[in-house]
Amino acid sequence: MTTTTATAAATSYAIDLAHSEATFQVRHLLSKVRGRFADFSGTITFDEQQPAASSIAIEIKAASIDTGVADRDAHLRSDDFFSTERFPTLTFVSRHVAPRGDNAFDVTGDFTIRDITKSIVIPVTYLGAAQDPWGNRKLAFEGDVTINRKDFGLSWNAALETGGFLVGDDVRISVSLQAAKA
Repeated sequence: MTTTTATAAATSYAIDLAHSEATFQVRHLLSKVRGRFADFSGTITFDEQQPAASSIAIEIKAASIDTGVADRDAHLRSDDFFSTERFPTLTFVSRHVAPRGDNAFDVTGDFTIRDITKSIVIPVTYLGAAQDPWGNRKLAFEGDVTINRKDFGLSWNAALETGGFLVGDDVRISVSLQAAKA
């Protein structure tokens, strides 16, 4: 007699833009500028029994960058930075998910900006799953990673009279994602 144990298969979830955010911060002169991308989408495939079999793919519309200052946003959309007409999207596609504790994972994947792709590791926390009042199954994750913007061709800067540069190289990216079962 053979006994098999059923495991839950990976389930696909679509990112719920109304309840998710993709933000960033970077040093500017002495303080930090914060901003967000208002338009993005993606799919999370999550296997609760075998989280290492999970995956994520996100596409961010570069032109949706918003720092709250129209002139700065226009500069960020220009060829000096994101060149949004030539490179309309930023993408992240996972390649590997490694558990690193209760509800914590290292998600390794390919991050692409301006057609430059680099492998990055994002520490991610699984916040849980729930059913909303309308019967929809939702789950949520949060993650933070710091990248060097110059690695992705975002190299514009201005030298300061006192030494140093106007814009820092390190950019902290934070995502808070809620997704609905597809």
